[in-house]
Amino acid sequence: MILRLAIGSLLARALTVGMTVLAIALSVALFLGVEKVRTGAKASFADTISGTDLIVGARSGSVQLLLYSVFRIGNATNNVTWESYRDIATRPEVDWIVPISLGDSHRQFRVMGTTPAFFEHYKYRGGRSLGLSGGHGLKDLYDAVIGAEVAETLGYEVGDPIVVSHGLASFTDHDDQPFRVAGIVARTGTPVDRTVIVSLEAIEAIHVDWRSGAKIPGRTTPVEQIRQMDLTPQAVTAALVGVKSRLQVFGLQRWINEYPEEPLLAVLPGVALQELWQIVGVAETALLAVSAMVVVTALLGMMAMIFSSLNERRREMAIWRAMGARPATILGLLVLEAALMAAAGAVLGLGLLYGGLVIAQPLVDSAFGLWLPIGWPDGRELAVLGGVIVAAGIVSLLPALRAYRLSLADGMMVRI
Repeated sequence: MILRLAIGSLLARALTVGMTVLAIALSVALFLGVEKVRTGAKASFADTISGTDLIVGARSGSVQLLLYSVFRIGNATNNVTWESYRDIATRPEVDWIVPISLGDSHRQFRVMGTTPAFFEHYKYRGGRSLGLSGGHGLKDLYDAVIGAEVAETLGYEVGDPIVVSHGLASFTDHDDQPFRVAGIVARTGTPVDRTVIVSLEAIEAIHVDWRSGAKIPGRTTPVEQIRQMDLTPQAVTAALVGVKSRLQVFGLQRWINEYPEEPLLAVLPGVALQELWQIVGVAETALLAVSAMVVVTALLGMMAMIFSSLNERRREMAIWRAMGARPATILGLLVLEAALMAAAGAVLGLGLLYGGLVIAQPLVDSAFGLWLPIGWPDGRELAVLGGVIVAAGIVSLLPALRAYRLSLADGMMVRI
């Protein structure tokens, strides 16, 4: 009976109720959307590198090492000598090791020197391997494999020439040794998309006539002569390491961190990622707090709507009282109406969220490399929806108590 009365009352005020439901729906969709983006960003960051047991670089901070070696953000404090790299590579625990050399750029995209083993051992999103959408890998000294975003932004195709610049913000180009786009990596949603990949030997080759970060005046070594040189690097920026057994990870990490020849640091990617999220946790919490305040504002708007409707419904309440309705019935009616509006808004908000995800998922993945999962609402989302409905019932208690105290005589009084 009371449910039918509540539904009929809401339908009689369809316009104002509909606006309130829409406000709640938008606030719920915003709150859950922020949560989806937060968890999606966290998962995408974690999936940027998988299957790598250790990242090795010069001693600095674990987050700094992760940022410049994996995400191409920032710079290394120092390099790792080739002798130290070889010592690590020959350790019995090491299954594979991939060197990385950073420092140059191409039109604001980072250039990374490595070996063909990078394409074999670099994994992302739970074990996916890199694939090429065109061309082939590093075969010639001056071959370059570019990421999907590099190709899209600069309009490159396989076979196009590419000139590497010295440093990250330098106006000096290595134009005497141009590269050729040999292949384009299929889009991954990782920093690889924004990277120009060349061989370690190529990094050495373009710096043959350079000393201490500057080109030697008047010296230009012919390319044919460079090809005949020993281009073994003197140092690398970092290395990705895979071990034969996960039980050996901590022992190898300890050995590297205590390496006597030079100060080195080995970090577990997962642990470094957790430290990174702890750093950005304040901003993450602030974003969630702002979204929660939007939900609170919508609920307060609903309470104001109920308050404003009380004057119009005083005679209605009085008639119900005259017909034998208990005051508790009127109180329960208003609380039930608020709960129904909140439930409708929560369900509509959930629908808006998932409808938006269906449209935005491929766009966000393509533009930002964030994979926003679409699946059945999890326990956290259901808890949020239940919390919104309960909160709506609570905030409606104040206007409901006011209606509870309206007297029959006051309700039946005709005001002129």
